[in-house]
Amino acid sequence: MSLGRIRAAVIVVPVHDEEMLLAACLDSIETAISSVDIPCEVRVVLDACSDGSADIAAQHPFVTMSIAANAVGVARARGIASALSVFSGLPSRQIWIANTDADSTVPKNWLTTQLELAASGTDVVVGTVRPDFNDLAPNHQDLWLRTHLPGAPNGHVHGANLGVRASTYLAARGFSGSAEHEDVRLVESCRQVGATVTASDTAEVSTSGRFTGRTPGGYAGYLRDQAKML
Repeated sequence: MSLGRIRAAVIVVPVHDEEMLLAACLDSIETAISSVDIPCEVRVVLDACSDGSADIAAQHPFVTMSIAANAVGVARARGIASALSVFSGLPSRQIWIANTDADSTVPKNWLTTQLELAASGTDVVVGTVRPDFNDLAPNHQDLWLRTHLPGAPNGHVHGANLGVRASTYLAARGFSGSAEHEDVRLVESCRQVGATVTASDTAEVSTSGRFTGRTPGGYAGYLRDQAKML
């Protein structure tokens, strides 16, 4: 059976105390949406926020949700469920779910790239990320560049740049309720249900290069481990 063209997109941003970086994230999503010709539903999920993130989110034309789970997996899952309900009249195979993080900015071609891959039969897009080099020492920047070659995506899973067909997401039972590594677990589950997974660096997402993140590990943990190699 043909999967058909993607007719709608869902975009979810989990937020936990990101008042310094959230505006840039949401601005970049607005720009990415302007490049596609399908309806998009965005959910900004404020999870146990105690800073000014809610005020910043309110300045953007997106639906904001507030929860107190303090678990990124729960935040992503609830945002996706809410946004998918808007498109309940569409086959789930024709809805795309694009995920990013509140400390990240997506490029203008972020959605168009994922939708093109979906049209070619891809069910999951594992996109690359690049840390903000302003957060890294020069020797750490050099190490990162040596280990991340353009045109050779490493297939590492990052919630900041992860797309999945809604039918695949549902078959894989969605994001787990874990506090971290929910992205890796989702891709593993998608593979188990026979999904076609494509690694791509065509629309690389810029993310914070901080060493102290919002979860114990995550990308901040990866950067800490990499710094130990210097």
